[in-house]
Amino acid sequence: MANRDYTAKTTYTISELADELEISPSSIRFYEEKGLINPQRTAGNQRVYLKKHRARLKMILRGKRFGFSLDEIGEMIGMENMQMHEIDQIDRSQMFFDKKIEEVRNRRAELDFMEKDLLSFKQKLDRRRMELEATDNKKLRSA
Repeated sequence: MANRDYTAKTTYTISELADELEISPSSIRFYEEKGLINPQRTAGNQRVYLKKHRARLKMILRGKRFGFSLDEIGEMIGMENMQMHEIDQIDRSQMFFDKKIEEVRNRRAELDFMEKDLLSFKQKLDRRRMELEATDNKKLRSA
């Protein structure tokens, strides 16, 4: 998949976008249902996606990769049918990014604590094993 270069195109079919972005057409339709993208329609009711839709889909996928919910992504990039000033978009995004960065830092601290706790317990197990081996060796020598 994604072996064709669609970057020079001005319009895309749902299959072309799905292929390029390595997602399913149903995912694209789902984002449309959520109001995140709103493709144009031909007289035959076929979806026609523009470069702006491709860019929005890339932002949606990046937001998902960062762990944001679709509602959060919608607030950051704005709904397709609403105009959002870029400064407002940036301010809203920074708020969500600050929150996500704090979550990552908290998780990292929790993981660091867990790692230290695991290492400490492992050392206790290692010491106990050595004690038991020493006791078993003494028993074998005295028998």
